[in-house]
Amino acid sequence: MGAATMLSRIFGFIRDMIVAGFFGAGLATDAFFVAFRIPNLLRRLLGEGSLTASFVPVFTEYLKKKSPREAGELANIAFTALSVLLAIVALAGVLFSPLIVTLIAPGFVKFPPQYDLAVFLNRLIFPYVFFICLVALCMGILNSLRHFAAPALSPVVLNVSMITAALTLRGLFREPITALAVGVVIGGVLQLAMQWPFLIQMGMRLRPDFRFSHPGLKRVGRLLLPSLLGSAVYQINIFIGTILASLLPRGSVSFLYYADRVVELPLGVFAIAVGTAALPSFSEHAAAGDVAKLKKTISFSLRLLLFITIPASIALIVLRMPIISVLFQRGAFDAQSAYLTAEALLYYALGLWAFSVIRIIDSAFFSIQDRKSPLKVAFLSLFVNIVMSFALMVPLKHGGLALATSIASAVNVLVLAFILRKKIGAFLDREFYHSLERTVLATLLMWGTLLLIGYFLKWDTGASLQIRLSFLTVNIAVGLAAFLISSRLLKNRELEMLTEAIARKWQGRRG
Repeated sequence: MGAATMLSRIFGFIRDMIVAGFFGAGLATDAFFVAFRIPNLLRRLLGEGSLTASFVPVFTEYLKKKSPREAGELANIAFTALSVLLAIVALAGVLFSPLIVTLIAPGFVKFPPQYDLAVFLNRLIFPYVFFICLVALCMGILNSLRHFAAPALSPVVLNVSMITAALTLRGLFREPITALAVGVVIGGVLQLAMQWPFLIQMGMRLRPDFRFSHPGLKRVGRLLLPSLLGSAVYQINIFIGTILASLLPRGSVSFLYYADRVVELPLGVFAIAVGTAALPSFSEHAAAGDVAKLKKTISFSLRLLLFITIPASIALIVLRMPIISVLFQRGAFDAQSAYLTAEALLYYALGLWAFSVIRIIDSAFFSIQDRKSPLKVAFLSLFVNIVMSFALMVPLKHGGLALATSIASAVNVLVLAFILRKKIGAFLDREFYHSLERTVLATLLMWGTLLLIGYFLKWDTGASLQIRLSFLTVNIAVGLAAFLISSRLLKNRELEMLTEAIARKWQGRRG
């Protein structure tokens, strides 16, 4: 799943490089990113959060304790109910786009051309919600059946669709960025179509079933409603940042968007992959009442996740300017835009560990079917985000909004971890703390290596792309080598497990 997500993120970066090169960071891109924010937020809330995590524990229980036929009936009913609900949501989104844009980007109202463009694009994009949220349900079904590749690969289809639209359709519209919105909707249709053959292969032929009084659907609904907020605090905090960024100098929305995209590489490849793959196991242990195995699996998942995200966070901080410059600095995206985006990346990277860990902690709460606790903590986190955003946006501008998101996410993780410990007992064993110590030490050695390279090999923002790319490549290669060698010498078990897993996968494919 991590490999599939990595491929998706690579195409995502190609998409963003094309968007930055053709459209830059200004009026049109700000309008598009605002228009895409609500549909994308709903995708994150449902696709990578509440819907999948609410459905999987109940569906898994039906698979384990009842029959495949009854599990299939639950899937049909859930698919039908969700289709009806999403049709209503999509229609409402189109009708109320002016109100939506006013709420999420109040600063646009003062500049009618940007406001009108954002409303138009929002109306064009909103049907995407219908398709992508059904993809989320299909993902939950396939993940419960231990099939992860197709759902993880589906975002590649969206990125390819947007890239193709940007390259081939932008000349057909009075406002060229309209092509991106068309690409989004086409991508949503193709993503849903991609899931269908795999569902049929797994024995799930989804068909209409309007028995909405089904007890399983009610249980999913009881988990889903309160979790819409509790499971996606990070995205809601990003959303609040977009609202406030619209009040800052032009381009601020785009700077935050591009920086968030970079953070999403380690977040998507590792955090979402580990969290999604772990949820069915968490649910099985919880359904069987095996708390010891549940705690051990949580600890293992966190060890594996922090082994990746701690060094990734430091690498993003140290190499923030080279990364942004190489990825986006071309065409309409100049050196100043790269500098301001790198500033946002610095503050987002500080919270990468929290953005990642919350995926595991939240999945643990879903597995024990407790959504009240995350919901309560979500309100606390949102309050912290709002207070810190207003406090930091004046001195740090858009960077303050990114930092506020990181602080709020850290509060969310720490409070939820405390509550989870009270519910199931201590879930961080001695092996976790030993692993954390070795990971931190290896990361410090990597950090020192990167600083040493920077002392002898100076960064030049104005250099050619080839020189900038060579600088970044050398730093990544040497930094990665320093971390891996240090981890090997420190006998970090996570490195051994990853190496063994890759070797088994490779041998299995060759066989």
